Amino acid sequence: MTTTHLLYLHGFRSSPRSMKAKKMADAVQSRHPQVHWCCPQLPPSPKEATALLMECIADWPAQNMAVVGSSLGGFYATWIAAQTGCRAVLLNPAVDPARDLSRYIGEQTSWHNPLEIFFFKPEFVQELRDLQAGPLPHPERLLAIIAKGDEVLDWREMSTHYAAAHLKLLEGSDHALSDFDAHLDEVMGFLDLA
Repeated sequence: MTTTHLLYLHGFRSSPRSMKAKKMADAVQSRHPQVHWCCPQLPPSPKEATALLMECIADWPAQNMAVVGSSLGGFYATWIAAQTGCRAVLLNPAVDPARDLSRYIGEQTSWHNPLEIFFFKPEFVQELRDLQAGPLPHPERLLAIIAKGDEVLDWREMSTHYAAAHLKLLEGSDHALSDFDAHLDEVMGFLDLA
């Protein structure tokens, strides 16, 4: 089934202004202008974030939608894919954000605008735990692009978690996938955009 609706999910402290989100938006707009694109600013509360996402896709055709997520957005994308059965592309996806983000409780700044301040509350850690999925229900519908050079997340943990999915393991790169241009065509091909 071709993808007519595409959701992009940014990572922790990130935004729709991230390099990968902008490159994806530009590629979709120029190559597939008829595809419905949605890239919301995610609130810091995981419970609020997933409620917003379910609202965004409420009237989307599950068989014709897909999601791309980076880092924490990859965790959310995995959750969305489990709920809907849709295709997903996961870019250095967080596997256990409840554990990883527990050390970030407190005041945080936005990566793309240091003047934007938000508070990561202790209860958000439990909200992340509540979203932990079990085994991936449709691993064949997932593509995980994982960089061994990721300086934030452990590539071994990511590749083990997504071992049953389509897996592209990069020898170098970094957490931000600074070389995203080199992988964009493969991402677009996997999504099979209308």
